[in-house]
Amino acid sequence: MLRAALAALLLLPGAAAAQQATTGTGAVLRVLDKQTGAAEDVTLATGGTADRGLIEIRLDACRYPTGNPAGDAWAHVTIFYRGEADATFRGWMVASAPALNALDHPRFDVWALRCTTS
Repeated sequence: MLRAALAALLLLPGAAAAQQATTGTGAVLRVLDKQTGAAEDVTLATGGTADRGLIEIRLDACRYPTGNPAGDAWAHVTIFYRGEADATFRGWMVASAPALNALDHPRFDVWALRCTTS
């Protein structure tokens, strides 16, 4: 029954288009230092990194709904805390749901705002 409902949903007009995504050239991320209360928007090109004090943020990819660059963004981000060899965070952040897959850090919050297209 569940498979039939899922199949019917996928066949609805526009469902396939809703699943198509375009890769952006970069992304805008917001970084919040919870200790100082300072928030900063950081623009990164795909593959670029930004050093923000104790953390280094690398943008691996950013995607947005095809035909809607101002729409929801999904950014794949890797974050390293200073002095640690392993990544503190590695994964997709969703602009419309920042708590869905968030950086779990006592001092910093990082979330995706939007993709850049040029």
